[in-house]
Amino acid sequence: MLVGAEPFAHEGSDDIGVLLCHGFTSTPQSMRGWAEHLAEAGHTVRCPLLPGHGTRWQELNRTTWRDWYGAVEQALDELRDRCRSVFVFGLSMGGTLTLRLAEQHPDIAGIVLVNPSVMTLRKEAKLLPVLSRVVPSLAAIAGDIAKPEVVELAYSRLPLRGMASLQQLWSVVRADLGSVRQPLLLLHSAVDHVVEPENSAIVLNEVGSQDVTEVVLDDSYHVATLDHDAPRIFSGSVEFVHRVHSARVGESA
Repeated sequence: MLVGAEPFAHEGSDDIGVLLCHGFTSTPQSMRGWAEHLAEAGHTVRCPLLPGHGTRWQELNRTTWRDWYGAVEQALDELRDRCRSVFVFGLSMGGTLTLRLAEQHPDIAGIVLVNPSVMTLRKEAKLLPVLSRVVPSLAAIAGDIAKPEVVELAYSRLPLRGMASLQQLWSVVRADLGSVRQPLLLLHSAVDHVVEPENSAIVLNEVGSQDVTEVVLDDSYHVATLDHDAPRIFSGSVEFVHRVHSARVGESA
């Protein structure tokens, strides 16, 4: 395992649990500041290292989206067994996994998405199922951060078999977006060199949620959790969690 790629876990209150899902080729390092902020707020927190990540990029080509989803679903089950309200937060592909969890587990209290991915406009993506069989990797997509001297701990290559599996996950998630009914906080960067703005527009237009808040991040690129807007993301997510949890507790009281 790469130094700094370790999963994050904190035992807080039994009231609120938060699961954090990192992005494709990345590690929990991109979510650590967020996780620590949530822990300081007193919440129980989990941020697993997804299979195939945090070691060598070749390992990611040996996994599929079902492996990544299995890891976050297991962490979700742990939190559901312990906490009264469980929230799921995701960045990029972590947002894709978050949406899938919300589709499959309606008891999730709410979700927070940062630059989620559900598609791409890149023309070469259509070739991915074939290309991934003959070309193992391409140039990396990691490290899209506006803040100087901040580094994302992620792979230096883009594993194509893994990327082809992510493409399959997009199709699965998009087909069921209407079944997402949880309160939703979606934050997306005005300038993102990895995930096109159409992704957030699709999510906002197609989810079934009634309680939806959209926030545009003007000072960050794709990895906004490590960028200038990170404090805004962190504080906004805590306010969201407390508001939704208070409403749920009031309803069940």
